[in-house]
Amino acid sequence: MKLCTTLRRRLGWKLCLSYMLVILAVVLVLDTTAEFRVPTVLRRDVERFPAPWRYDPALIAALQASFQAAVDELLIIGSTAALLVAVGLSIFTSRRIVHPIQAMVQASQRIAGGDYRHRTEVPGEDELGVLARAFNQMSETLERIEQRRLEAIGDLAHELRTPLSSIKSLMEGLVDGILATEPATFLRVQREVARLQRLVHDLEELARVEAGQSPLDLRSVNIAEGLHAATDRLQPQFEDKDIRMHVDMPPGLPPVRADAGRLLQVLLNLLGNALRYTPSGGQVTVCACRSGAQLVIEVHDTGIGIAAEHLPHLCERFYRVDKSRTSASGGSGIGLTIARHLVEAHGGRLWATSPGPGQGTTFSFTLPLAE
Repeated sequence: MKLCTTLRRRLGWKLCLSYMLVILAVVLVLDTTAEFRVPTVLRRDVERFPAPWRYDPALIAALQASFQAAVDELLIIGSTAALLVAVGLSIFTSRRIVHPIQAMVQASQRIAGGDYRHRTEVPGEDELGVLARAFNQMSETLERIEQRRLEAIGDLAHELRTPLSSIKSLMEGLVDGILATEPATFLRVQREVARLQRLVHDLEELARVEAGQSPLDLRSVNIAEGLHAATDRLQPQFEDKDIRMHVDMPPGLPPVRADAGRLLQVLLNLLGNALRYTPSGGQVTVCACRSGAQLVIEVHDTGIGIAAEHLPHLCERFYRVDKSRTSASGGSGIGLTIARHLVEAHGGRLWATSPGPGQGTTFSFTLPLAE
């Protein structure tokens, strides 16, 4: 019973057993063939003997038995040698195949235990090497996700702590009589509460879009109307910060298949991001153009720009280029993640480009054209 369990669980034993089964099948085929062919071969050769011996049954039976014994002896010797070779091949194969797999099993167990830093050795350029490299890439991704999760928890705690601390200080001031019970004091409390509500709303929205539970009302949408609705809503804020906003669209753009409300949410997020990181006197340009069966919308700013190493991570949750920025100066790090998921839910994609720090940033996304 223990041996059967070992055979079922050990790949090396399975390989050895498979070799032996193949050898056994070959031996059985050869032995069966010899059983049927020996009489025929002997009968053909006996016909060449002189007449007195050709018809001697005892001689023919002796020759057949002798020949059959020789064949059986050769099969036994060959089978023994083949079995020894099979054992050697199984040992060699185990070292080349089973050992790397065992190493990956041990590595996966360590990763399952929370050690995402562990990597496995790449044994070569064959399929096992490809598997090992894919395993290491998975480990790196899991380590990066875990690091981002820990950072997200810290950032979220900070985002919640800041308005809560402000509310606590204001309420203590009111209780102690340090602050006057006047509308300005209550407005400060209301602003901090609004920050909390906005953060909670963004977190709820992020959870929905990441789970694919944010339904879309897909219709034919005029992109010009969507862009003007977004720019008109933020125009006062651009004017307050002395930033010019320009919309550049060729006439006659075809409509897109989108959810008008979600499209507006994406545009407001990208425009708000450009407004936040563009200094006074700068410019934000919104443009749209057709590219095959899609429409490409771009939001370009003349702001602080982004280094190349940060561009692939901008749409990751809670990611900030400048870790010292707070939600008041740098956003919560959720909006771009929500925007990316919404664009992907429409069948498009969102990406960012930048020549470098101080040279502005362009956020682009695509939407499918309406039929």
